[in-house]
This record gives sequence, structure tokens and C-alpha cells, in this order.
Amino acid sequence: MPFARLATATTPTCHLGLGLAAIGRPGYINLGRNDDLGEDRSVETLRTRTHELLDAAYAQGVRYFDAARSYGRSEEFLADWLKVRPDADDVVIGSKWGYTYTADWSTDAERHEVKDHSLAAYERQRVETEALLGDRLDLYQIHSVTPESPALTDKELHARLAEAAGEGLTVGFSTSGPAQADAIRAALAVTVDGEPLFRTVQSTYNALETSAGPALAEARDAGLTVIVKEGMANGRLAAANAPEALRAVAEETGLGCDAVALAVVLRQPWVGVVLSGAATTAQLASNLHAAVVDLTDDQVSRLAGLAEEPGTYWERRGRLPWH
Repeated sequence: MPFARLATATTPTCHLGLGLAAIGRPGYINLGRNDDLGEDRSVETLRTRTHELLDAAYAQGVRYFDAARSYGRSEEFLADWLKVRPDADDVVIGSKWGYTYTADWSTDAERHEVKDHSLAAYERQRVETEALLGDRLDLYQIHSVTPESPALTDKELHARLAEAAGEGLTVGFSTSGPAQADAIRAALAVTVDGEPLFRTVQSTYNALETSAGPALAEARDAGLTVIVKEGMANGRLAAANAPEALRAVAEETGLGCDAVALAVVLRQPWVGVVLSGAATTAQLASNLHAAVVDLTDDQVSRLAGLAEEPGTYWERRGRLPWH
């Protein structure tokens, strides 16, 4: 399994990864993104920014990079970087299928992505991903599984995914929505020829949304690598928007709200990798300080009070505008 490469890493940042959702396309729902990216969001500008972030992340010990078919040109940008950095042969590369990018490089498209968890969508997008990433792809995940997703019950799809796993590709899934825990437990029950299908799970978990925690612990106990996304709650935990309790703890630690927010996730015993969604190298450097944040029991207790009811959290996330 490719994540075994991370197990041998010794840098403080080996449990942090870089997700490309915010920089692989001109529009996304992260707060403060207009300030982060400015007005020039041409393909080449974002390609250059992505490469700068990948260079900075690799130099600082990050070894997991995460893309998706629906993240605009994220796979393309990542593939280009891998070609010019043959020395980066120790990284783990993950991507996702199940959403199609439909915004045509626009920030005000009516629909930015369309979900489809069918076998036909998998076959089409697998070809597209392989054309870009080839044998550098280590992990292929079903994008945003919910309890009602047909990907949880489609036996033909399961068989094809098992074939890919037999050829050496790690198969995983990501989750979203207020019923993440239900989706995780349903996916853990999926088997092919008596063997569990999925080897990784990527879920939203942060100081505001903790409901998937027990199910993620179960996944870890079942042998899956747990990847956490949206540890910054799409910018709601960044300094400009952070709740008072987080600001206070950050001041006590002498580090940023972002580092503290990600440290809350990193300290969970079931975590394998926590993604940074940084859009600038300065944000990335600040995010990576999470690896050295040492929270006291009192600070942890105060931050635990920030958790929201899942329905409330996801309703608010659903209202975030595409910037």
C-alpha cells in the first residue's frame, strides 16, 4: 500500500498533505479566496501557483498530494509538476472520480461540477486520470460518497474497482454531508469475494464538524488509512473568521489560528493524513506549523465547545458562495 511510504517518513510534517481543490480551478467556496488569488486566475497563473505550492510543500516534508477530476485542471497541474520533478519519487498521489468539472474555467458558472457515481462515469474518468497521471497515481477515491450513493451498492462497479486494486491501485472513498458516519460504516461493509474493497477514507473533520470521528476511528481499526479534508472548514477557522475561543488559544500558543485548527485534527489517534488546502505559500507554511502545536487539556476542552450540530454545519457550508 502506498501509504506505507509515509510511515517511514521522519519529518514533523509527514502526516500533512496538500489538497489542490482551491488552486486547480478559478472558483471555489473557500472564504477569503479573492484576497488569496487576486483577479488573474488564468490557466497559466494557477499552474504556476500550483507548482510553487508543490515545490514548497515537498521542500518542507509533505509527501501526500491530493487532486480530483472535478478540481479543474488539478490533475494536469500535478502531472506537469511530477514530470519536472523526477526526484520527487517518494510522494503519494491521490485523485478522485465521481464529479465532472463543468464550469469551463469560469467563477460564475451556474454549476461548477456534476456528480455521477455510475460505472460508466468511473470508466470514463479513470481513462482521463490515467492519461495525465499514468503510473504515478497511487490512490483513486470515489468522490463524496453519501449513504444513498449507488457506489455503495453497485456490484459491477465494485468488481471493476477490485480489478484495479488487484493491479496495484489503492481504492478509497471520500465523504461529505451531515450523514458522513453512516456513509463510512456502509462503505466498510462493502466486500468483493469476501475481502474489504476500500483501503482509505477521506472525510471532513474539523473543530466545527466532529460527527464523523467515531466512524473514522472504526475505519482506522479496520485497517483503512484516514485522510482528513476541510480541516479549516473552508476558511471559517482562518484568522479573519475564527471564533473567539480559537483566537484565544492561537494567541496562547503564539501560532496562527490555522495551525491550531489543524493541530486539533492531527491529535486524533485515528488520523493518517490531514490536508492543507493552502492557496499561497505563506498559508502553507503557517498550516504546517500544526505539526508542532502542543495543546493543553484545557485548550482542547475549550476548542471542543466549538462543535456544531452536523445539519447546521452542512447547511451553512452549502450557502458558501463560489469565489
